[in-house]
This record gives sequence, structure tokens and C-alpha cells, in this order.
Amino acid sequence: MQINLALLALSLALAGSLYSLPFVRVAANRLVSGEAVYFASFLQGQHSLLAMACTALMVALPVGVWFKPARPGLWLIAGSAALLLPGLLTLAAAHAQAVVLAASPVARTSLGGGFWAAALLAGLIAAEALRRLNASRAASALLLAIALMPMAILLNTGAFNELSIMKEYANRSDVFFAAVTRHVQIVALTLFFTLCTALPLGWAAGHWKRLGRILLPLLNIIQTIPSIALFGLLMAPLALLAANLPDVRRAGISGVGLAPAVIALVLYSLLPVVRATLAGLEAVSSHVLEAARGVGMSASQIFWQVQAPLALPVVLGGVRTATIQAIGLAAVTALIGAGGLGSIMFEGLFASAEDLVLLGVLPIIALGGLADASFKVLIALAAPAQLRQPGIASGTRPAGQGHDRV
Repeated sequence: MQINLALLALSLALAGSLYSLPFVRVAANRLVSGEAVYFASFLQGQHSLLAMACTALMVALPVGVWFKPARPGLWLIAGSAALLLPGLLTLAAAHAQAVVLAASPVARTSLGGGFWAAALLAGLIAAEALRRLNASRAASALLLAIALMPMAILLNTGAFNELSIMKEYANRSDVFFAAVTRHVQIVALTLFFTLCTALPLGWAAGHWKRLGRILLPLLNIIQTIPSIALFGLLMAPLALLAANLPDVRRAGISGVGLAPAVIALVLYSLLPVVRATLAGLEAVSSHVLEAARGVGMSASQIFWQVQAPLALPVVLGGVRTATIQAIGLAAVTALIGAGGLGSIMFEGLFASAEDLVLLGVLPIIALGGLADASFKVLIALAAPAQLRQPGIASGTRPAGQGHDRV
């Protein structure tokens, strides 16, 4: 019988990390270091049933590898991995509540390395099982709902309120959503100006090869400049413009804030979109273009009705890369006064408050995951356009396009 070694190794690594690394850390207050509490200690005491349920889910992971036929085992693995995350989080939250009742209301319970390693490995296991099952998007979405719905319900009931990260959120709830909105604003402006610039540049690089040979190396050089250095290089020229041009100053452009942040992120985002645009247009078969000319299409019609739809999936792939890159780099713009989730993250770094850092980092990860999933759907919807080009594959004339040719 063939054994799925990848899933088996991931399952064993999950169990090993959960039992060898601290599951949570408990501290008397925010200013002192926490004391490690290991998962094995939960198998005895008031939370033993929940700990044993989590253990049963972990046991199901390697057991599912041995199923024959393999599909039932893979579904068992995927379901167990999806349920493990809310189970572990509930166990940590229950312990945090017990610590507050037994010790002090200011006591802090932070999620430890064992929890985070187990959460990461559980996600990898679920993704690998779904890949091997060739699961549909609906099945993948259902599995994600199985993992997220229990956590959303418990979060709404306040079951997680005693965890340290939730206490940090309660202390900054008035600025948290403003930071999320600002982060999204930075990314949206970056994406808008990137598309307005990179799509024409990619088209031009495809039509004029000499321009492409100059443009792409230049964009490659920009990518190698560290983000902090690029922000610094932009601050002085923008400050000078604002000081000498009243209209620029009234538009809100200055050496710090939103303007240098967006300009720098646009410069970083140009390369993947320009490359994808160029690659998408070049990937259109010359036979398809000849067929389009043969049925009487003009140059603009060939571009908008043939080249653009065929290149769209590739272009969207580049936009996807640029968007996820911008979501991550937007955190660094807080250092030049742009705000966003990076301001929370850096506040936590400067105060040596790990949970405050996580309060800024986790939403960035969530935004990146949401963007990635959205672009995957868009790319999948765009791909069938290659099969819907009227009259190109068959050589027949699209409706209303010139006259018939022999």
C-alpha cells in the first residue's frame, strides 16, 4: 500500500511541535516575561476533555494516511486539520479565563510557539489533502468555514477576551479599524496608479523591443532598493516640491505621509505587472492574430477582442503578485507617517509587546490571504475567455466585422 509520506511527515511534525514547544505563556502582567505552559499539562485538570479531543484530532491525521482507498482518509485528514485550529484556540482561551479567575485580572496569557507551529502545519496539511483530492472550490470553502465559523461564534460571545492579543485589541479598538481602513486605502491607491502606469508600459514594451530592453532592467534595479532607503530618497524631493509649489502642498503631498508611501509602493509594483502584461501579450499565438486579421478585424479590434482577453489571466497573475506584495510592504510605510496596520506593529516592536505586534501582523496576513483567494477566482473566471473568442478558432467572421473573405 502506497503511503502519503508528505502528509505523514506533516502530521508527525505537528504533534512533535505541539508537545515540545510552549503551548501558551502566562505572565502576571504585560511588563514581565511569561512562563511556558505545555500542551501535555492540559491532559490533566479541568480542561482535559478538550485537550483529549484535540489529541484525537491529531491522531486522526496520521491514521488517515493509511486508509485504502485513499479518498476517505484524505477527507478525514482535511476535516481533522480544519477542526484542530478552533479546538486549540478554544483550549488556550479556556486556560486564559482560568488564569484570570485564579490569579489577577491583569494576568496575560499569550499563544506560544507550539500553538502557532501547530496552526501553520494544520493549514498545510488541509491544503495538501485538498490538493490530492482535487477538491472543488465549494468543498474548499466549506472546509474553511468549518475552521472559521466556530472561532467567529466564540469570538462574538467573548470566549477569547482573556487572551492577551484580545486585551491588546480592547485597549486599541478605537484605532484598530481606522488602521485597517488606512492600510486598505494605501494598497488601493497603489494598485490604481500601478495599473494606470504598468499596463501601458507593458503594452509599449511589447511593441517597441528597444524600450523593453531598457525598461525591464530599470524596474529590476528598483526592486533591489531596500524599502526604507526608497522612502528616504523620496522624502526630500517631495518636501521640496511641497515647499515651492502651493498646489502640490494643498493636494496633501509632502515628504512624509501618504504620498511617498504610495509612490514607493507603485515603483515596487511596476515590475510584476509590466512583466505579466508583456508575457501575456507575447503568449498570444501568431496564428490567432493572423486569423483575426483574416476575418477583417482592425488593429484596435484585434487588441481589445483577441489579445486583451487572451492575455488577461496572465496579467491578473502579475496584478495578484503586486497586490500581495503591496499589502505586506504597506506595513513599512508607517515609519514615514503613512499609518495603517504597520503603526500598530511597530508600536508593539518598540514596546517589546509580542501580542501587540501580532495585532498588527495578523490582519495583514488575512488581507493577503483574502487578496490571493480573490485573484485566484478572477483568474479562473478569466481563463475560459480563451475559448469564447468569436470566430477566431474556427476562422469564421465575428458578427458585424467587415465582409466575408475567401
